[in-house]
Amino acid sequence: MGDLEIRAAAADDVPAIVAMLADDPLGAQRESPDDLTPYLAALERLSTDPNQHLVVAVREGRVVGTLQLTIIPGLSRRGATRSIVEGVRIHADERGSGLGTQLIEWAIEESRNERCQLVQLTSDKTRADAHRFYERLGFTASHTGFKLQL
Repeated sequence: MGDLEIRAAAADDVPAIVAMLADDPLGAQRESPDDLTPYLAALERLSTDPNQHLVVAVREGRVVGTLQLTIIPGLSRRGATRSIVEGVRIHADERGSGLGTQLIEWAIEESRNERCQLVQLTSDKTRADAHRFYERLGFTASHTGFKLQL
């Protein structure tokens, strides 16, 4: 399958990232691949925050995966730092190839490097395949998540 590079996302990667975000029933309802302006502005904000890591997986010059890793220092759990994995997407051509595992393993290792004591993520209730995937990687569904749309 060729060599894989996981690196920080750049502005030129945004169209591919947004296309992956929009390539499922949930993303198709909330993403707008035809207008990249808000995504480029978001990338600029992310790029200036040292606790944000928006990465892409590149194989043979093509963006085939992405995720965002956020590092959060905190007081709870005896001052523990935690990380949140968000926006995990794998290009349709790469699903089932092991790329998702490689990306999550990268996020876990990066979290260790950042001295995190906990890696957490949320996954929409409708994504049963994703839930099984995360459980295979050692994550447990230990909490119930809540969101408030603003």
